[in-house]
Amino acid sequence: MGVPIVHFEIGCRDTAKTGKFYCDLFDWKISDFGGTQMVDTGTKEGIMGHINSLGHEPHNYTTFYAIVDEIEPYLEKIKKLGGSVLIPKTEVPGAGWFAWFKDLDGNVLGLWKTAMPAKK
Repeated sequence: MGVPIVHFEIGCRDTAKTGKFYCDLFDWKISDFGGTQMVDTGTKEGIMGHINSLGHEPHNYTTFYAIVDEIEPYLEKIKKLGGSVLIPKTEVPGAGWFAWFKDLDGNVLGLWKTAMPAKK
């Protein structure tokens, strides 16, 4: 069974300014959510995402998240395959957990485990 991409994230210094840019560009709808801005792309075909300011480097980044049943086994597999863990499993209260990793070329991707059971 494959692992679907379920979410994207756009990093920036100023979430309000960046959110307005994407709203004006793509007609996305933005709503504040715990210090980030959740993005509703307004389509059934695409995935949703959020705009985030970490408050430190990296300020500008984009990443996407693959949903998995458990994060830890994938982090171990990433290391065995030559990748590296950038951010270990981290809780998003009430929503789930995420981790960031680097692939062999330094690309950063995310893993997501929802607090709700994954759809099969």
